[in-house]
Amino acid sequence: MHPEVAKLVEAGRINAAVGQRLSQVAPGCFLLSKSWGAGKVVSWSLRDKKVFVDFIGKSAQEMDLQFVLQKTEPLENDDFRAKKLEQIEDLRRFAKSDPVELAVHVLQSHGNSMTLDAFEKELNGPVIAEADYKKWWDGAKKAMAASKRVVVPTRRTDNIVLRAGEMTPAQALVADYEVARDPKVKVKALEAIANEVQLFADEPESLLRLYADIDAEVKRGTRLLLGHVLELLLIRDQMVNSSKVSLAEDAARLIDVIKSEYNRVSEAISGMSAVRQREIYDAFPDSFGSIWVEKLMGVVEKAGARGVGEIAKIFEARGEIAALEDYLRRAITRRSLGYDALIWVCRERETMAANVFNADVGAAILNQLESDFIADGPRKSQRLQSLLGEDKDLLSDLVSRMDINEARNFGRRLMECPVFSELDKKSLMARVIKARPETESLVSGEDKNKQEELLVSWESLEARRAELNELVSVRIPQNREEVKVARSHGDLRENFEYKAAKDMEKYLNSRRSDLERDVGRARGTDFKGVSCDAVNIGTVVNLANSVGATYQISVLGAWDSNPEKKWVSYLSEAGAGLLNAKVGDTVTLRDHETEQKESWKIVSITPFAK
Repeated sequence: MHPEVAKLVEAGRINAAVGQRLSQVAPGCFLLSKSWGAGKVVSWSLRDKKVFVDFIGKSAQEMDLQFVLQKTEPLENDDFRAKKLEQIEDLRRFAKSDPVELAVHVLQSHGNSMTLDAFEKELNGPVIAEADYKKWWDGAKKAMAASKRVVVPTRRTDNIVLRAGEMTPAQALVADYEVARDPKVKVKALEAIANEVQLFADEPESLLRLYADIDAEVKRGTRLLLGHVLELLLIRDQMVNSSKVSLAEDAARLIDVIKSEYNRVSEAISGMSAVRQREIYDAFPDSFGSIWVEKLMGVVEKAGARGVGEIAKIFEARGEIAALEDYLRRAITRRSLGYDALIWVCRERETMAANVFNADVGAAILNQLESDFIADGPRKSQRLQSLLGEDKDLLSDLVSRMDINEARNFGRRLMECPVFSELDKKSLMARVIKARPETESLVSGEDKNKQEELLVSWESLEARRAELNELVSVRIPQNREEVKVARSHGDLRENFEYKAAKDMEKYLNSRRSDLERDVGRARGTDFKGVSCDAVNIGTVVNLANSVGATYQISVLGAWDSNPEKKWVSYLSEAGAGLLNAKVGDTVTLRDHETEQKESWKIVSITPFAK
């Protein structure tokens, strides 16, 4: 107790407890203020109830005694914060000579754990020059990791921690894994163990304990954290192969988890690195035996662009690439191939996907973009849309594989696609025209007259008018209200309902524009009185091929396609190919099931009648 305070206690003016606290702010003592930081008491006046404290950058700061007693905490003389006041040069030399011991000293002064931001605040500037801190910290992190005395987090939101007690390097690595709670941190901790598994040569019991912990994690996490569980098993198996410590007979196996959770595997690992995904897909043959090709094919649609690439490498390495190519071609023909798989096909069109990239890819891309645009929920095809704009050669490569009718139909669909802005449409069409100059009339106005005279059946015209009327009188007004309601929910950046309503607004306005244009240039007809000297709009064409098979197809108005009734629009590929052909002529049509082109001879042409 300070002598002056002891006299007050002996005289009965203050009790012993107050005397002890008063002695902690006596001259020469260190204290900590939330506002000013660490300080040293240089003098006081008990009579005037004043204390004078030196803080960093503020000398002899006058403070009320009662305030100091209530709002400050005592600091030990060897506390790091106290040393910054009087031993700053020693600390600076310490930072250069032994960064690990410096970090230990800082952590000991803060209860052995603190945030990275707080740790940096203690050192950056006062002890280590701001310009040098990043370089110092990079070196210090490596030194701390090697020493095993300090746990350095991988994320700034986690604390840097001083280990308790003495541990071997192997024990320290296992401790890092055991204390980790975040799945990503746990995986990082296990990777660190795998990289230094040789440290366990003399401590097999630590590795066995770790294997048991992983088994428990697998049992707990398979249902909710499948991706995490698969990563743990992969890394554990790597450790088993690199060490002499074997797994227990009843330990969880990667192939068993893949087999039992087959339908969820691709989605669970979609965020992993390509190498990690490849390792998991590479386990499919061992998991499924003779049916592995079928099973691996079944996850292509869910695998993501990165996953598709790794799956393709596995098929190629095992001599099964033809099976994958056949699957992809059929999916493209059916317009069912997903966004990520289409992205992979486009990116690898000159290498692994060269045998798959064909004219149908363009239609498949537009189908996916349009379907996603009108669907409820967040946009999933944004990367596919961006690829069309960013890959300067993609459209050129696509239309160069099309015949003239296919190229014109693709260009027309591209110009009418509601996904793109008018500026984007012009930019994309410029690439199409550069590759196929025959399509220039789509934007130059040369076929304006044809566009102005769109021949349609009366029924289809009435249906379009009814759709336009509903759009204008019902759906657009409803959407306006939805936008208003969604806007009232607050922050538009995080407002999903608002974004969805605005996306629908774009679609409805685009659809309205398309309908108004089409209805305005449509001419209704009942197809009566049509000439049958050649295939015309409103005729039924009977065909036969070289093996005697027959087929009947009706060429009708622009909006009258009906595959079940074998009706085609005169603007379609089949309709355009038949128009003006005569009895006895041979035409080439595409089979909608196999997408193979076949030659047919026109046997007869008759008027269409319902």
